Amino acid sequence: MARIPYFDLNQASPAIKDLVSSRPPLNIYRMVAHGGPTAEGFLTLGTALLRKSELNPQLRELVILRVGALCGAAYEVFQHRRVATHEGVSSEKIEAVLSRTDTEPDSEIFTRLEMDALRYTDAVVRQVKAPVELFRALEDSLSHKQLVEITTLIGFYMLVSRFLENFEVDIESPV
Repeated sequence: MARIPYFDLNQASPAIKDLVSSRPPLNIYRMVAHGGPTAEGFLTLGTALLRKSELNPQLRELVILRVGALCGAAYEVFQHRRVATHEGVSSEKIEAVLSRTDTEPDSEIFTRLEMDALRYTDAVVRQVKAPVELFRALEDSLSHKQLVEITTLIGFYMLVSRFLENFEVDIESPV
């Protein structure tokens, strides 16, 4: 059960109402709306990362799932498991990213770029700054814009995971 009551989105500012109007009715939006202007920034950045990024959607979802798993964020993993499946990520890859958080996922099933991105994700989450060889490995496959996007994606979903866990946002009941 959430640590504080969910915000009544009928009472939200026009900007927040607009930002959540095209999204599914998820508890995360009802909780983050308490933040007013910070909610607007949160939702705008999330939109940019999910809808306007140049990252391959399958790679993006593998990274998000890995961050959620490393951070122990059940809500995040629950939601993005569905998104990853929708984006065409195989169940084998999803399970590999989620099941082995003490070591890196099984590299046999991932492309070189996916493994580089997952190793980079692990390093950024665990160590803050990834070793230069991991950064350079991604730089060989991604544009500078995509390098910024993937690093921002990792940081944003670390924030999301911490937000969800600290407010104990409930996973929605099935409709």
